Amino acid sequence: MSQAIRFRPQVELAETVKVDLQKVRYPHYGRYLEEFVPGQVFVHPRGFTFFPAQMEAFARTYMQCNPLYINQEYARASGFAGLLASPQMVFNVVLSLGVQNDSEKAMANLGYYDAQYLRPVYQLDTIRALTRVMDRKERGAGKPGIVTIRTLGINQNDEVVLQYQRKIMVAGQGDRPPTTPLPPSAAMPAFPWVEDAAVSLPEFPAALPSGLTGPTSYFEDFSVGEIIVHANGRTITDEHQPLTYAVGNTHPLHFDRVFSSGLSGKMSGDPIVYGGLVFAWLEGLASRDVSENSVWELGFTEGYHTQPSVGGDTVAALSRVLAAEDAPGELGASFGIVTFQLVGVKNVSAATAFAEYGEDLFIKENDKKAMNKEKIEAKIFEIERRLLIRKRS
Repeated sequence: MSQAIRFRPQVELAETVKVDLQKVRYPHYGRYLEEFVPGQVFVHPRGFTFFPAQMEAFARTYMQCNPLYINQEYARASGFAGLLASPQMVFNVVLSLGVQNDSEKAMANLGYYDAQYLRPVYQLDTIRALTRVMDRKERGAGKPGIVTIRTLGINQNDEVVLQYQRKIMVAGQGDRPPTTPLPPSAAMPAFPWVEDAAVSLPEFPAALPSGLTGPTSYFEDFSVGEIIVHANGRTITDEHQPLTYAVGNTHPLHFDRVFSSGLSGKMSGDPIVYGGLVFAWLEGLASRDVSENSVWELGFTEGYHTQPSVGGDTVAALSRVLAAEDAPGELGASFGIVTFQLVGVKNVSAATAFAEYGEDLFIKENDKKAMNKEKIEAKIFEIERRLLIRKRS
């Protein structure tokens, strides 16, 4: 029931209120290293409702070719309740919801681990996010430390749709004012991380739709060891700044030139492209060749942004098949699971990068020092991902 409330008329007050320079606040967000306490749970603000126009715009912007994300009738004929939000959109939204608490002061995102998609996200689903601090490693006075966190995306029915772990590099507080740590006496909310998780998928029909996907991305088309050099690149423009707003990421490094140019080292200069967007573009560039016939992204792990990207960079992708196996149980008659290594490069075509660097592209950058190998400046990303893919038969 609505109610009618009459408020006083608005009048101009600025000239009548004295400016008091002693009454100043400088709100700032994120946390310094000492403010991460293992066991803390952050309930992230706002949440995010997945509107159909946003879902389609994300799939188109990141060049998704799987019709589950752009063709509602195909999605329904495949057994789903309707158009799916792409896994990349779900991941980007859940990560971004946590930035204000988790990483708005982070110096670097060090890796993604054990990401698992547990159920579909449909139009008008509303997702909220929680993060639990798992570990904090200090590396000595004046040095940034490493914080390990787990994050959950939970829908309006209190069901976990996505869970993952990541590591971030965070500076200590030093002589700077504190942010907004949780009160020591605050009761920690529940954190329903799912161990040994099962994936909630629909009953797939005996006859899946045909004719709307490419002919060479079925399970049978992938053999272990195969390298797929994806044809197209994608030049990133200053569009990346509003696209960062669109998923709710609040780190100023991605859209505030005054902030980014005030940093030192390789991060100084123009705003850095938010890594989740780079991941999404690389995954989209690969989608025609590896995921067009996928019905589910099971998850990803051991993912690293090995170099930053800025507006004007052109990114390209390569995939390597690491494993191929039948899906469990009766699902194995119609589907298989393929594990891929996805590698991203910048300002060079994927074919040129492969011709120049060969197998070194697929060696983890952090392992190369021990192998007396040079890191590849053109390489920007590496991750392993698992897909549930239709069999041709």
